[in-house]
Amino acid sequence: MLKLRLKRCGRKQPIYRIVAIDVRSRREGRDLRKVGFYDPIKNQTFLNLPAVLYFIEKGAQPTGTVYDILKKAEIFKEKTLS
Repeated sequence: MLKLRLKRCGRKQPIYRIVAIDVRSRREGRDLRKVGFYDPIKNQTFLNLPAVLYFIEKGAQPTGTVYDILKKAEIFKEKTLS
């Protein structure tokens, strides 16, 4: 089973990549694909929309925080319209 989850990149300041990863992998483990990033300090988000929609259609479950990020970006509205 796949999950869309955050993977920490920043050492001093937290910056996270949004990745598609197997459930059995640890947080910093090997990811299948990077689908975006999230900077909580600057409140910036970059998403690769086709990749996110692809993994959601394949059954990937976003974690709670990633779900909130995707909801703010209105991914689920686009998915229902198309």
